[in-house]
Amino acid sequence: MNIYLICTGNTCRSPMAEAILRSKNISGISVRSAGLHAADGFPISIHSETLIQEMDMPYTAESRVISREDVEWADLILTMTEGHKQAVLHRFPVAVGKLFTLKEYTKPDGDLDVQDPFGGNLLVYRETFEELTVYMDLLEKKLTEE
Repeated sequence: MNIYLICTGNTCRSPMAEAILRSKNISGISVRSAGLHAADGFPISIHSETLIQEMDMPYTAESRVISREDVEWADLILTMTEGHKQAVLHRFPVAVGKLFTLKEYTKPDGDLDVQDPFGGNLLVYRETFEELTVYMDLLEKKLTEE
């Protein structure tokens, strides 16, 4: 299964989510991340990188912009917010049926958006990292039970 994780700039949430999911080494799962308003090749946030390195997780150090090729590659596209989901659907109608917010797909109750740490200090990033860890654990459970 190919999983594509989407946020705004691919420097904070989606790279952290990608690293967390990749570190689980789930058999048969490939993961990529990108941003709706990203540019290829920019470094991820220093705070994101710090937290990922603290956990010794494999990660992608540079941002990527969402692409049609990757949308078509993906079996499952998970966005960090409802707004991201709607933007992906608007730009890539082919994503319908395999596009969800991360929270909607794993535990569809309450707020469906993952906190955006952009511009925050390390503590704010750590809170988002911990939130993403919870939902990546739920995703792992869902994927391995199917």
